[in-house]
Amino acid sequence: MTEQIKSFRGLRLLLIAAALVIIIAGINQAQSALVFFLVSVFLAVIGTPSVLWLTRKRIPSIVAVLIVVAGMITILLSIGALVGSSLNNFYNGLPFYQTRIQAQLLELKALLASKGIAVTDTILLEYVNPAAVMRLTAGLLAGLSSVLSNIVLILLTVTFMLLEASSLPVKLRAALGNPLAAFPQFTRFVDDIKRYIVIKTLMSLTTGILIGIWLSILGVDFPVLWGFLAFLLNFIPNFGSIIAAVPAVILALIQLGIGRAALAAAGYLAVNFMLDNLVEPRLMGRRLGLSALVVFLSLIFWGSLLGLIGMVLSIPLTMILKLACESNESTRWLAVLLGPEPPTESIPPASEKEIELEI
Repeated sequence: MTEQIKSFRGLRLLLIAAALVIIIAGINQAQSALVFFLVSVFLAVIGTPSVLWLTRKRIPSIVAVLIVVAGMITILLSIGALVGSSLNNFYNGLPFYQTRIQAQLLELKALLASKGIAVTDTILLEYVNPAAVMRLTAGLLAGLSSVLSNIVLILLTVTFMLLEASSLPVKLRAALGNPLAAFPQFTRFVDDIKRYIVIKTLMSLTTGILIGIWLSILGVDFPVLWGFLAFLLNFIPNFGSIIAAVPAVILALIQLGIGRAALAAAGYLAVNFMLDNLVEPRLMGRRLGLSALVVFLSLIFWGSLLGLIGMVLSIPLTMILKLACESNESTRWLAVLLGPEPPTESIPPASEKEIELEI
C-alpha cells in the first residue's frame, strides 16, 4: 500500500512537471498575444481609479470611461511624438557615436601603452566596447515600438475592460450562484496589485521627469529619450534603474567627458535613492510578500518568456501565481516558499518527540 502511494505521488509530480513544460511552451509560442493582453490589463488597472472617481461624481460610467481613454490617447500621443523624434535622432546619430567610442578606445590603448600596459585591439573593441550597450539600447526601444504599433487595438481592449470592471463582482456572484457572496481574499489581492501598479507608475513617471531634467541641464543629447527609458525600466525591480543609467552615462562620457558623466551617474543615484528608498516605501505601506530571490528569478523567468513587458510586469505576474498557490491546500507550501521569511514567532516550536528524532 505504501509503495502504491509513493508511486501515485511520483506519477502526480511527473504529470505536474509535464503540464508546466507544456504551459511554458504555450506561453512562449503565444508571446505576442499575451504581451498585447498584458499591456491592455496594465493600462486598464491604471485607468480604473480615475473611472471610479468620475462615477462617484455622478458621471455616467460610459462617459467616465470615454474621458479616461481620451486622456490616455492624449498622453500616449504626446509621449510618442517626443520619444519618437528623439529615437529617430538617436538612430541617425548612432554611427557617429560608435565612431567616437572606437576613437576614444584607441586613445585609451595608446595611454595604457605609454604606461607599460599592453592591451590588444580585440580586448578593447570586443570586450570593453560600450558601442554594444548603445546598440542594445536601440534594439530594446525598437522592440517596445513594435508592441506599441498595436496601440489602437490595445486602447479598444482597455475601453471594454473598463466598461466591464464595475460589473465583474456581480458576474462572479452570479457564476457562483450566491448573490451575497464576498471575495475578501480576491478583493485584497486585486487592491494590492492595483495599488502597486498605480504607485509604481507614479514613481516611475517622477523618476523619468527628474532624470530628463537633470540630463538636459548637463547638456546630454536626447534627454527625453533617456527620461523615458528611466521611466520604463524603473518598473523592473532592483536592476531596472541601473540598466537605464548605463547608456545615458556612456553617452555623457563620449559627448561631454568624464566630469559630466560622473554628474549624470550621481543624478541617477540620487533620484533612485530618494524615490525607491524614501518615498516609495511610505506610499506602498507594506511589502508585497515576495522574497528577494523570487523577485530576481521572476525577473529572469518572465523576461525570457515575454521580453521587456514580462520584465516590467514580473512582480504582478508572480503575485498572481502566489495567490493561485495559496488558494489550494496542496500547493500552499509553494506560496510559502515564494513569500518572504516568516517571523520567528509564527513558527511553532518543535515538540519533544521531534527533538529526540533530530538527536
